[in-house]
Amino acid sequence: MSWIPTIVLGCLLAGSWVFCILTVIAAIRYRRVRPPALLTCEPISILKPLHHLDDGLEENLRSFFEQDYPDFELLFAAREASDPALALVERLRLDYPHIPVRIFVTGEPPYPNAKVWSLQLMMVEAEHDLLVMSDSDIRVTHSMLRTLAAEFQDQKLGVATCPYRAVPGQSVWSALEAIGMNTEFWGGAITARMVEGGVKFAVGPTIAARREVVRAVGGWERLSKYLAEDFVLGQFAAAAGYGVILSSYVIEHRIGAQTLASNFAHRLRWSRSTRRSRPAGYVGQVFTNPVPIAMALLVLQPATWPAALVTCVLRAMAAAAISEGVLHDPLCRMWWPLILWQDLLSFAFWVAGFFGNTIVWRGRRYRLLTDGRFELIGYRTIDRPSR
Repeated sequence: MSWIPTIVLGCLLAGSWVFCILTVIAAIRYRRVRPPALLTCEPISILKPLHHLDDGLEENLRSFFEQDYPDFELLFAAREASDPALALVERLRLDYPHIPVRIFVTGEPPYPNAKVWSLQLMMVEAEHDLLVMSDSDIRVTHSMLRTLAAEFQDQKLGVATCPYRAVPGQSVWSALEAIGMNTEFWGGAITARMVEGGVKFAVGPTIAARREVVRAVGGWERLSKYLAEDFVLGQFAAAAGYGVILSSYVIEHRIGAQTLASNFAHRLRWSRSTRRSRPAGYVGQVFTNPVPIAMALLVLQPATWPAALVTCVLRAMAAAAISEGVLHDPLCRMWWPLILWQDLLSFAFWVAGFFGNTIVWRGRRYRLLTDGRFELIGYRTIDRPSR
């Protein structure tokens, strides 16, 4: 029976080869889609939840103030009035007096998902029906709103996700994670778009949606029950018959420097939440890391070295199709050898994601439920809020 592992690994490797080829095709198809010419500039409300000072926050926020668009407003929300991010917004608004800006203090959220509580309060106050919900660690060029407005000229469109190019901080761990996002993660997302005949999900950290769509899928109160509220927003919208797309506009996701411990905790949280949000898709992620499979097969059968070589070539083609062709990412171009190590690390986290149903997020411990919802089960002692 010693041949069984070889056959299993061989089948998995063949599936990985197919996935790599599909990724290249999917990237080409995605690049062929262009937004229509912008005919009308629909007013837009940008909703920005804030939580302390991220690396490069001033430059990130400034890029939204400087949008080349005639009619938009900026709404910011933080849990406490003393949050230093709000003081930064107050300084920035003085530099851009012509931009409508409003600031909100949310207090302690009634939901486990504090971000959703901020979005709910800001949506109530937003002047416009087309909403752009963007995290604080996002940086954009002047043309973002023009691109999104052009895409939303299609009245059937309900939700659009902006693909992102991850930009790491001064840490090898954040560089490895960024390489994974810019090759493996978006390779899977863009391939799913092709294989599933369209987009049936949304991915933060920047999503555009019509207010009516958020209300139609149950509103923020329903979405607040899910850790991956961005994913289920797109999922519920697609199920309700609204158009959902991956936008042609690529943003920058500034993930910042991370220690080994914080990076591993974040990646494990991401793996566990993905398994709960999309169980079948999570199992299918085994095909997104072909290099570890090829290495395991090579250990069992050294004569399979030609297959390992083919695997490396196909993996490089798929990575280039996404990182270069779609995301225009210079990081992978400079650090190709790190893709091998990232694949090994990603495979390890994929396996770890099958075990355990609790996560720690901003000092709070949560239990993940089988349908993707989550519930608060306690605090870390050092982070427990005073009463």
